Amino acid sequence: MTAQREAEDVDLRHHGDAEVGGGLADFAVNVRTGTPPAWLAARIAESMADLAAYPDPRPARQAVARRHGRSAEEVLLTAGAAEAFVLLARVLEPRRAAVVHPQFTEPEAALRAAGHEVARVVLGKDFTLDPAAVPDDADLVMVGNPTNPTSVLHPASAVAALARPGRTVVVDEAFMDCVPGEPESLATRLPSGIVVVRSLTKTWGLAGLRAGYLLADPHLVARLAEAQPLWAVSTPALVAIEACSSPPAVAEAEAWAAELAVERDRLAAELTARGLYVVPEARASFLCLRVPDALGIRALLRQRGYAVRRGDTFPGLGPDWLRIAVRGRTANDALLEVLRDLGI
Repeated sequence: MTAQREAEDVDLRHHGDAEVGGGLADFAVNVRTGTPPAWLAARIAESMADLAAYPDPRPARQAVARRHGRSAEEVLLTAGAAEAFVLLARVLEPRRAAVVHPQFTEPEAALRAAGHEVARVVLGKDFTLDPAAVPDDADLVMVGNPTNPTSVLHPASAVAALARPGRTVVVDEAFMDCVPGEPESLATRLPSGIVVVRSLTKTWGLAGLRAGYLLADPHLVARLAEAQPLWAVSTPALVAIEACSSPPAVAEAEAWAAELAVERDRLAAELTARGLYVVPEARASFLCLRVPDALGIRALLRQRGYAVRRGDTFPGLGPDWLRIAVRGRTANDALLEVLRDLGI
């Protein structure tokens, strides 16, 4: 694992949604298919009757606090996780910011847009986290868990070990609800100096609604809230956040995560049996794999009607990497058949 300071040498603003369209089967975007579920869509639709009133975030904030055993003062509701990264980049004034890669590129993009230099800590073999590799003088560290695009779940102890006096550690847990029981989440523990960012986009199919939140020390939450536009989170998004934080919704997500794990492991085993390197111990809703001429394979798959996520726009990966979303068994088998036709 090495620390690097680099210019914008990759397209940090390239995301999976740019890969889809034109009737392509979507294996590029990590949003659960068949969502939002009917009960959630109905709740959101009902909220439209209240659009004349300004949004009231208090019920949703309390629901998130209960879901994670926090106080409401430790919760900031945001227009998706992306807004949380922008707020943190604008409010914090790090002397040295470090981003652990490969990971979701928006945190680094937000830091750079706010004028901060970024040291990249590039993970080594199997993308496991070594806290000692982060520069000692980094006073802001951003890391994903489980990480997009590698699907690696870091031990909570390793992530918590990044914390130290004078340092803020931001943990992107957007895919943590893909992990049954969330054993490595820091949301309920929230050690000093740790900020946890969560998203409802992936599990609940709310990418177009923009619904997320962060958990942090009340003082930092207050500072971030001051920088946030008034009424930044819409009434429909607030209703969704409240609904998805309820015990029945959490139980539903847990059941889906268990089903996902079975199909993800099966798909990983199929790809590995073909001689491909699949990042081991995947725990999120996608797989990261290395294949020679991945960009060429991606282009051939598009010709056959399938969209997958290119890996070369993630610092620390390159042109021989792809990220593939895990779908249902039938869809996954269809993709495997096409890959077989391509000699993979």
